[in-house]
Amino acid sequence: MLIKDITDTIEEAAPLALQESYDNAGLIIGDSREECSGVLFCVDVTPDTVEEASRRGCNLIVSHHPLIFKGLKRLTGSTLQQRAAIAAIKAGIAVYAAHTNLDAAENGVNYTLADMLGLSDITPLATAPGVVGSLCPPLTATELVERIKKVCGSPVTRCTVPPQGKLSRLALCGGSGSFLIDDAADAGADAFLTSDVKYHDFVDNADRIFIIDIGHYESEKCTKQIFYHIVSKKFPNFALYYSETEKNPINYL
Repeated sequence: MLIKDITDTIEEAAPLALQESYDNAGLIIGDSREECSGVLFCVDVTPDTVEEASRRGCNLIVSHHPLIFKGLKRLTGSTLQQRAAIAAIKAGIAVYAAHTNLDAAENGVNYTLADMLGLSDITPLATAPGVVGSLCPPLTATELVERIKKVCGSPVTRCTVPPQGKLSRLALCGGSGSFLIDDAADAGADAFLTSDVKYHDFVDNADRIFIIDIGHYESEKCTKQIFYHIVSKKFPNFALYYSETEKNPINYL
């Protein structure tokens, strides 16, 4: 089993051609022709996840967020990102990311999240990568928020004023998706779920659509299960692990 066998399998489900122009999905560190001893799945690569991969005997980390997103001019260990990259190189651990290509893929982040929330008739929004679907049966704003908090493991949400009556259509986008608010409203959604919504997005759209903002990590932590499902389906007996040391970098006090 080569590292390339694992990454090719992921790219069959989430082709790199689907990534946004600003993204850096794909193999970031390592040699794809090397034999793979095991895979650790995570959302973010940190020195702790690199150490965990080494301890578990994995020489490949597959993450959702790219370890190197913008160009690095130095590799001195002065930042957490640099220390993670240095640790991976020293340990001989390859690092691979599937980011916006996994967001946009069929059965990717947004379709998975929609399925977890019990939506039906799921279709893409006019602008990728968000989706919209039906709530059956319709829910009140409070019922919908409580379902989202439970499914996504988010202790809190930030919302516009809850509307009266039942909500029947929900649009969503994992990660920072406020740029899709117009598309969600145009698709006839009663509510829009995403993260990292700015103050003025709440102000400007309060009377158009019920906005539900959960944590960025909570909206995308399902990526570990997606990766596991993709790889284990083709290689059912291979050494695959969810990161157990990874934690949400944002704390709620």
